[in-house]
Amino acid sequence: MKICVRLLGLLVLIVGFGCQSDRSRSDRPQGQNTVRYATGFTLQNYKDVTVITVKNPWPEAQKTYRYVLHKKGASIPDSLQQLPQITIPIQHIVVTSTTHIPSLEMLGKVPSLIGFPQLDYISSETVRARIAKGKITELGKNQSLNIERLITLKPDVVIGYGIDNHNPTLDNLQRSGVKVLLNGDWNEQNPLGRAEWIKFFGALYDKQAMAETVFTKIEKDYLKTKRIATHARRKPTVMAGDLFEGQWYLPRGESWGSLLLKEAQGNYLWSATKGTGSLALSFETVFDKAHNADLWITSGQFQTLTDMAAQNPHYRQFKAFQNQKVYSFHRKKTKNKGSLYYELAPNRPDLVLKDLVKILHPELLPSYQLYFFMPLQP
Repeated sequence: MKICVRLLGLLVLIVGFGCQSDRSRSDRPQGQNTVRYATGFTLQNYKDVTVITVKNPWPEAQKTYRYVLHKKGASIPDSLQQLPQITIPIQHIVVTSTTHIPSLEMLGKVPSLIGFPQLDYISSETVRARIAKGKITELGKNQSLNIERLITLKPDVVIGYGIDNHNPTLDNLQRSGVKVLLNGDWNEQNPLGRAEWIKFFGALYDKQAMAETVFTKIEKDYLKTKRIATHARRKPTVMAGDLFEGQWYLPRGESWGSLLLKEAQGNYLWSATKGTGSLALSFETVFDKAHNADLWITSGQFQTLTDMAAQNPHYRQFKAFQNQKVYSFHRKKTKNKGSLYYELAPNRPDLVLKDLVKILHPELLPSYQLYFFMPLQP
C-alpha cells in the first residue's frame, strides 16, 4: 500500500511568508464556504463559531464529519451542540502525516507540534531541530499509535487520516476523550485543492486570514506559471514510474500528477486512462508505448542512471534514458527516511508546476532553477 501511495504522489518547499495579524472574525464572510478548490472540506464562519465539514476523508467515504470551532466562552447554537467542539486557538497538536507539517510551518505554528508517529520520516529542518531537542514525542506507527503515550501528552487535537472506513486506532482515541479531526488532503486530485487544506489548519489556530494570504500567493504563482506554459511550441511526450517487484507503477490519467503534466503542456502517455491512483503494468506494456518518449519522470528511488541500469539493464532501451532525459524528484533528499518531495510538494503545487515547465520547456523559464527535480546523471 505504501509504494502505491507514494507512486500516486508522483509529480507533485518551504518558503518564508511574512507574518501578519489575523483579521477579526467579523471581517470574514458569514455563513459562506471560504474554500474554492478543495472538494473534501468546507469552512463556514458564523457569529461566534466556525464549522469545518470534512466530506471525503477517504475514497468513496459515506459519512460526513463536522466540527465546531469556537473561542473560549463563545455561545454555541443549540443546532450545533451535538457536534465535536474545539476551543481555538489550539495550543498543542498531534498530526499523523508528513503532509500536515508544511501548514504548521507556513503558519508559524511548529512549536505547537508535540507528537508524531515515525519521526524519522519528517524532513523539515525546522521540525527536525525540535525533534533533536526532545520537543516532539515519538508515537509509534500510524495504524498502531501508542495511545497511552499520546493521551499523556494531552493535545488539544489529533489530526488523523484514514485509508478507508476501518480506523480502530482513531476510534479508540476518541473513546478515550481525545478530540480527533479527520484530514483528507491526500484524497484531493486538484493540485490547488490539496494546497488549500492550509485553511483547515488556519481555522484551528484562529489564523484564517493568514492561511488565506499564504494560499492566495500559491494560487497566483500557480496560475501565472500555467499561463506561461500555454506559450509552449510543442508538447513533449512523457513516461513515468519504473519497476517495483515485477510491476511498473505509474499515475492514472485522472490523478493529480497527470493533471500537473497536462497544465505544464506535456503529453503524458497515459493521460487517457481513467481513475486516480496508480496503474500496475508489465515492462513489455510500458516499453511498447513509451520506448520513444521524450522525457521520463522516475518514482524517485534512483540517484543516477547507473543505479537504474544496475537494477534493470533493459531501462537502457528507452530513448529518454539514452538521451539522459530522466528526472527524479529526490533533488532534496534528507539524511533520514523522509522525502522532502512527499512532505512538501502537495502543499506547493506552484513549485512543482514550475519544475515541470522548466523540464518540458526550459526556454519559457530561463532563469528558474529546479526545486524538487533533478536530471539523473550517468
